[in-house]
This record gives sequence, C-alpha cells and structure tokens, in this order.
Amino acid sequence: MKSKKLKRAFFKASALNLAQDLLGKHLVRKIGRKRIIGKIVETEAYIGPEDKASHAYQGKITERNKVEYLRGGYVYIYLCYGLYWQFNVTAAEEGEPECVLIRALEPLEGIKKPPYRDEKKLVNLANGPGKLCRWMKLDGSFKGEDLCLSKRIWLEDPGGVKTRIVAETRIGIDYAGSWAKKPWRFYIKENPFVSRK
Repeated sequence: MKSKKLKRAFFKASALNLAQDLLGKHLVRKIGRKRIIGKIVETEAYIGPEDKASHAYQGKITERNKVEYLRGGYVYIYLCYGLYWQFNVTAAEEGEPECVLIRALEPLEGIKKPPYRDEKKLVNLANGPGKLCRWMKLDGSFKGEDLCLSKRIWLEDPGGVKTRIVAETRIGIDYAGSWAKKPWRFYIKENPFVSRK
C-alpha cells in the first residue's frame, strides 16, 4: 500500500489522541533530492494551559511558544538547555495550545552505511528527541512550518500498520509535580528504537 501524506483533519485531534495516532506514521524530511524517513515509535502529549509541564501552562504566550497556539499540523521546535532541538507537532484547533513531542524514530531511509550496519549504532541514531533532530537536520528554521504544505518536511501514513501501544509517564519533567506522573508518553510495544522502556 502506497503511503499517503497526512492532511489537516488528522492533526486537529486532541494531543492525547494525536500522540497515539502518530505512532507508526512516517516522518519524511527532504534535503535536495535526498529523503530521510523515520517511523515514529515514541511520543509525549502536552495538553495546554492546565498541564503544568506544558510551555503554555496557565495560558502563557511567549515568542518561543506562540506556535503552540496554531491549529494542528504545524512544527513547534525549540532548543532545550541551549544544546539540542526538540520537535513537536501542534494538535487540536487554533487557540488551543496542545502539542505532541516526537521522542523517537525508527530509521527507515537515508541511513549512512557502513557506520549503521552495527545494530547498536542504528538503534542509537534517533532514539531520543535531540538525536532525531540531529539525524534529520532539524533546527529553529522549522519553527512554524506547516506539515500539510511544506516541501521539506511532512508526515505520511504507510497504511495497514497495526501497533500495540504502551502508555507510561513522561520523561524529564519532575518540576511539574503530579503532572509528571500522567501516563502521557506512548510507544510501540517491544520496538527496540524507543528511547526508554
């Protein structure tokens, strides 16, 4: 079955639903004639103003997070600790600052060989938010990019994919108190490319 580019309606779900629906979908990055493709195997949902772990907690709007307030299907990317980029997809309707962090990819296309014939190196290529951005060459220039219209990055549905989903607590947000314990990190069961099981 041929992959289909995901359209706007797909992204206008709540972050909690979108985070699960994105599992198994393909993130496609085009650089010149080259394509880099990774299957999404791990995500985290952030539900907006009530979520203490969200950048939009209490309805805050800043230069950094204003993209979160766009309707579903845009890239929200930011620099974490000044060191590495984190790639998010906006969810829901305009004015509802929900988003989904893409935490890990299973590399499918655009893998340099021979270095990644080594299974361990291949697994470590994109099994974390910063790693996948480095592999796909994603940076701040993608902030606000429309995944439904962009010619350099988009999402595809490969079709016919069934996934068994595991729900766990989110990672690296201890400052959020009880919100850190919400089981809003989702991953494909038994997939070796997940960042943390």
